[in-house]
Amino acid sequence: MNRAQPQDGAARAGRVLPQVAAALVVVLLLLVIVRLPWAGDLGMHAATIQRLSHHLFHPGNPLVDADTPSPYYSPWMLVLGLVAKVTGLSVFVVLRLGALVALSLLVTGVWRYVRTLSAHRAAPALALLSLLFLWGPVLFNWSGFLGLNSLALTVSYPSALALGLTFHFWAWLTRALREESAWGRWLWLGALWALILLCHQFTGVVASLGALALVIAARPARAVLLRLAAALALGMALLWLWPYYDFFSLFSAGADLEAIHRPLYGHLAARFGLVLLGVAALVLRFRRDRWDPLVLFFVLGTLMFAAGGLTGHYSWGRAMPAALIPAQLAAALEAVAAGRRAVRVGWACVLGAALAVGAWTQAGTLGYVTGKGALPSVVAAKYQEPWVGYHWITPWVKYGDVVMARTFPARQIPAYGAYTVAPGYPDVFLPDAGRRDAAVTRYFAAGTPAAERAGILRKYGVRWVVGPSSLAGPGLKKVTAGPDDQILYRVVH
Repeated sequence: MNRAQPQDGAARAGRVLPQVAAALVVVLLLLVIVRLPWAGDLGMHAATIQRLSHHLFHPGNPLVDADTPSPYYSPWMLVLGLVAKVTGLSVFVVLRLGALVALSLLVTGVWRYVRTLSAHRAAPALALLSLLFLWGPVLFNWSGFLGLNSLALTVSYPSALALGLTFHFWAWLTRALREESAWGRWLWLGALWALILLCHQFTGVVASLGALALVIAARPARAVLLRLAAALALGMALLWLWPYYDFFSLFSAGADLEAIHRPLYGHLAARFGLVLLGVAALVLRFRRDRWDPLVLFFVLGTLMFAAGGLTGHYSWGRAMPAALIPAQLAAALEAVAAGRRAVRVGWACVLGAALAVGAWTQAGTLGYVTGKGALPSVVAAKYQEPWVGYHWITPWVKYGDVVMARTFPARQIPAYGAYTVAPGYPDVFLPDAGRRDAAVTRYFAAGTPAAERAGILRKYGVRWVVGPSSLAGPGLKKVTAGPDDQILYRVVH
């Protein structure tokens, strides 16, 4: 009996330590939400809420003064826009509330789905840690990817909510395939699938590949296939009926979308090298079960990612989480799998070392809570400064005003309610996006005559210009100065 006590203590520590670590990471993300660091697409989502809070049923383009639809007008953004409209809260406060919901759904979704794969009490916590830290020695940030630093910057995005819903979707689908489920449950699954696709199209692809793997692994009977077909039909109908944009027109998106995603195919080993541990775990799972759902999921995700690289459809690279997620989950589950205790302990040690490397790579995330000054120098070197924002123009620039600005400020200015001449992000629904980009380029070109600049301002109804001090000249009156030699000018006709 005395010999069993150390083993019991070790087993208890093996359960408790991952749970404590996962809880600390969740607390860190909650503190990040309070600070809401600005980077990437935050301005786009804030602008979307701005438009919906002012014009719920006909918001127009979120970035420029044009009457066009937008794929950013998702059901989730509609809810947040309604919250902003009813409460009068700032869009940044609303984004924080949305981030809290998304994080809650993500954590509970991972827990529920992992419980369908393992009954071990430590499995959900280990899975969450692997999803956040099992990446690579080089930092990688992209919405829809679950690295800790990436999630810290995108937790308020629709992609984070869609990922949370996706894990719940897989958990419900797993149970529906294992049990004799009524038609109502299947129709609910179809509606949820459509909701995920409308909230974030790329995550919807990942959700679909994971669902397909579950169905293939289950090898369902004909009665289940009929219910599955009905769920699929309902989901397709909801996608077709969504009034804010034509979902199916996204399949004909232009070359700009492919160019943006080409970097996904670079530096794979540096960004995702630690996931190879999960690939090894998938090999072990395959040897135990040729129909393992995580193995099938990984194969489907890898095939789609590879097909995108081979055919030049680089946007298909956004399906990479369909390969990463099953590998990361497999790595975590192997540490609690049945078998010899010595093998599990050895695997857990290797997994712990890999997670430590991943955590060190993303240690700069702490700076989004503490600020760079509070970090040790070795950690501060890993910290990426968030954007400052353009709140300094808001005492003068009002909702609906048009601002002439280059691409980088154009990614942020619409978050405060103004429009820009050209969108800061590619817009497949804006027919004159190319002409607008050309007009901005021409306006800021050094040799452009003053008369031509004035004509561009008149054409697009510009009231303000954000540019360098060297831009000063006829027709512009300096109003205030911002960081990095940026000046806000009033257009004087």
